[in-house]
Amino acid sequence: MLRNKTLLLFQVLVSKSGKCCLSFSHTRNNLFVSRRQSIQCSVSKLRYIHCNCSATQKTTLSHPTLYSKEEIQSYYEPVIGIEVHVQLATDTKTFCPCPTRFGAKPNSNVCPICLGFPGTLPLLNRKVLELATRAAVALNCEVALNTKFDRKNYFYPDTPKNYQISQNDRPLGRNGYITLPSGRNIRIQRVHMEEDSGKMLHQGASSLTGSTHTFIDYNRAGIPLIEIVSEPDISSPVEAAEYGEELRRIMRYIDISDCNMEEGTMRLDVNISLRPKGEETFGTKVELKNINSFHFVSRAVEYEIIRQGSLLLQREKPIQETRLWNEKSQSTLTMRVKEGASDYRYFPEPDIPPIQLEPSQVDDIRRTMEELPSAKRKRYLEEYGLSVYDANNVVNEPSIAKFFEATVRHGVAPKLVVNWIMSDIMKYLNQKRIEITETKLSCESLAELISLIENKTITGRIAKDILPILMERGGSVTTIVEERGLQQLTDKNKLEELVKTTIASYPKEVELYKSGKTKLLGFFVGQVMKSSGGKADPVLTNQLVKECLSQ
Repeated sequence: MLRNKTLLLFQVLVSKSGKCCLSFSHTRNNLFVSRRQSIQCSVSKLRYIHCNCSATQKTTLSHPTLYSKEEIQSYYEPVIGIEVHVQLATDTKTFCPCPTRFGAKPNSNVCPICLGFPGTLPLLNRKVLELATRAAVALNCEVALNTKFDRKNYFYPDTPKNYQISQNDRPLGRNGYITLPSGRNIRIQRVHMEEDSGKMLHQGASSLTGSTHTFIDYNRAGIPLIEIVSEPDISSPVEAAEYGEELRRIMRYIDISDCNMEEGTMRLDVNISLRPKGEETFGTKVELKNINSFHFVSRAVEYEIIRQGSLLLQREKPIQETRLWNEKSQSTLTMRVKEGASDYRYFPEPDIPPIQLEPSQVDDIRRTMEELPSAKRKRYLEEYGLSVYDANNVVNEPSIAKFFEATVRHGVAPKLVVNWIMSDIMKYLNQKRIEITETKLSCESLAELISLIENKTITGRIAKDILPILMERGGSVTTIVEERGLQQLTDKNKLEELVKTTIASYPKEVELYKSGKTKLLGFFVGQVMKSSGGKADPVLTNQLVKECLSQ
């Protein structure tokens, strides 16, 4: 066991406007602050606060020889649970009127309440309770009609009050579940409300270890969150990612958060342990943090299964710790070692009275709830005859699902609508990095475009050329076709003349075709289509090219 004494030097930089930017420098790594000294922010000069800090760290195990996934799965099975923090889409913070907008100047969206100044009182934002209740209902939870807030006591520089207002023994939601696209149900243990902490910005390194000093931005402190805790029902890396994706989908469908992992409005912590196959007792739990995409959720869990399994196969026991996913090395690294359960000394929040919900309030939320992804997928299979693959793709984004249904209501085949959305339209959206609602394309225009292809007014190639115009400017497809003379060339005599002229331009290829290289048929058809500007009827063109080459 290594014990280090660390001296921590805090700096409170106070601007002319009275806003503070807290930073600290540290003389050693891996610190745990045991107590807080008073921070005076009312004077416009630099103040220093000395804190005696102790750090306790176990010696880390050496890297084990890594076994294959198949070898490990022969003896052990993973037990995985996920804790997800979702930032609620409110205009103001949980207990004060400070704005929640992302990207503001550091320490500009703060006030005495969210900074925890003495004498201030929190007032619950009603919108927070409404959105959190909506989430609990969407996750099939039992909603607590009588609930309360609690103080979670701990000291860390990004927590200005020295405690977090959260929920402990009476969370808003319990005993829920979500259904994954694979059909499996994952149980939800609890859903509770809490406030976020500030954000620490390390200089000189990407984390506290190795950094020279650290700035703290309190803009995020007090922003409303819900924490969604799953039961340890997840059994594979793929399922862990699938759970996270479905949870994000649900939150977006009910419009309580954008769940943007890059901006931190959705954050995942994965708890994972291994146990011998067939046993019920859990192994030593390791918590994984710093995972900012669902792809990395799968990669991090897979790596951790191999790491823990390799230790166990070498008769070494994993230690209880928190590890960070390192994208560069594609591995997990020790962040801190946990020696036991944390004692946060929860007690009821004295400044916020208990919350009493009426059954009618919960019923109203349930009655007006948006159709959820699992129900929508099932309906698409039954009502529209889509494949599982197509249904999953369309349901993935709420805006795409709404656009799909609105287009189908104009009488075009669902499969054709899916094909256009998931190919050319999604390609355009991904290139521009925008949502379909940010384009000028209407469901009426897409339905008209598909109908004109079906009745052979235009070719598929011409339709692909028209689509970007519709995305950028909108308008009537028929008008665009008429103004630009894009109607499909179906006159047999005109097309036959074009075919003969085109084929005559390639005498060598004609000889090769007649000598047995019949695959050149596609080449000739392509050249005719090119000569017509994509307007030639492809079926008739194919027929006429064959006839011309057979002469």
